[in-house]
Amino acid sequence: MYSVTTTSQGHPQRWLILGVICLAQLTVLLDNTVLNVAIPSLTRELGAATSDIQWMINAYSLVQSGLLLTAGSAADRYGRKKLLVAGLALFGLGSLAAGLADSTGQLIAARAGMGVGGALLLTTTLAVAMQIFTPEEHPKAIGIWSAVNALGFAAGPLLGGFMLDHFWWGAIFLINLPVAALGLAAVVALVPESRNPRGDRPDLLGALLSTVGMASLVFAIISGPERGWTSARVLLTAAFALLVLAGFACWESRIRYPMLDPHFFRDRRFTGAVAGAVLIAFGMGGALFLLTQHLQFVLGYGALEAGLRTAPLALTVVALNFSGLTAKWTTRLGTPVSIALGMVLMSCGLVSIATLAPHGYGGTLLGLLLIGAGCAVANPAMAHAVMSAIPPAKAGVGAGINGTLAEFGNGLGVAVLGAVLNSRFGALVPVAATSLPGALAAAGTGDERRRIRDAFASGLTDGQLVGAVAVLLGGLVAAALLRRAERVDSEVLVA
Repeated sequence: MYSVTTTSQGHPQRWLILGVICLAQLTVLLDNTVLNVAIPSLTRELGAATSDIQWMINAYSLVQSGLLLTAGSAADRYGRKKLLVAGLALFGLGSLAAGLADSTGQLIAARAGMGVGGALLLTTTLAVAMQIFTPEEHPKAIGIWSAVNALGFAAGPLLGGFMLDHFWWGAIFLINLPVAALGLAAVVALVPESRNPRGDRPDLLGALLSTVGMASLVFAIISGPERGWTSARVLLTAAFALLVLAGFACWESRIRYPMLDPHFFRDRRFTGAVAGAVLIAFGMGGALFLLTQHLQFVLGYGALEAGLRTAPLALTVVALNFSGLTAKWTTRLGTPVSIALGMVLMSCGLVSIATLAPHGYGGTLLGLLLIGAGCAVANPAMAHAVMSAIPPAKAGVGAGINGTLAEFGNGLGVAVLGAVLNSRFGALVPVAATSLPGALAAAGTGDERRRIRDAFASGLTDGQLVGAVAVLLGGLVAAALLRRAERVDSEVLVA
């Protein structure tokens, strides 16, 4: 079996191949952001409550995060190209099922199915990139890979808004089909096969335990505001989640071929990047969930206009990463300082949106630009820190870990910040309702409707500020751990 290795020159077609795998990556990312602008449409047309919307988002991210490590391990063992092709095919089929769904239950199930394909895609794209480029080119290649993530963020709301203005909500999933088909043809024609013949066996029990544990934990968080944080249902679900996750940790420490090798956590570079990646995804995933609702429910923008007004964030990331500026800054500043700087910028951006957005779009724009600049600096640095702490033969596992952190943080952010929104909204609104449209429908006078909108805006503000604190803490923790790891490494070299 042919196995791609990183030579002194890299693969001769590495930049073209990077374009192909980024197209595959774009397929997943479009779906992640497209759903956010469809929240009002889904609320109206399917009668979806806030908890239903959260599960439409989390069903995808939690299934995906639970399977990423297994998918990465399988890609290392059986072939990264094979699983990249399988991922594109599964994701396309899941998108078709989601587009034709006629109930919230069917849509949640289709989203969970799409998560399986997404897991295969996210692990194989980054793993292939790490194999075909030289170590010196890794920062630039990862920067471009991260920029495509941002491009998906920008294109998703715009395409979603355009489709919602002209078609029914199911069309936002059907737009994945031509992208998946084009990516599938390009992967088959251009991407070389690569694998580790001595790769570890997939850890199926570990994948099951992690998926069940994460889903249970998020379910408890989502149920908290509605059922009460001290209710038996919430407490039992949370206890079950912690028990399953503890079992996952115990299982991984005892088996010969663990999905998540506990020895990785002995590397401070790895633990620092893990802490930062989870908290940045937590803050950003939840903040985007809140921001799109603020633009449409509170400020009254249409889906397309809301997409246009969030685009500056992603366009900033694309401009800084495609130009190579962030790769140069990271080389000069070092990974710890780059991560800290990026996450401080993002935290300031979230505070700007939370505090200045009520006074006009200018505050939101400033926040989006700050978040975009922070993402452009911090995300590639953290991805490179994770991947560089993993042996090259485990590139698929490393990509799985990186993707798991992002997806789990994103899903948890949507759940926690959504719970903050619901708690604040429920405390301020005297009428019983599970969503803003429901509360408005039950309202009588204009003053009452205005109070309901103000209460919803107050909940959004609280959620954004919680996200800002999470991102700032992530930057400080990650930078401190990475700096300590660099100091220890330099002392070892001197000795």
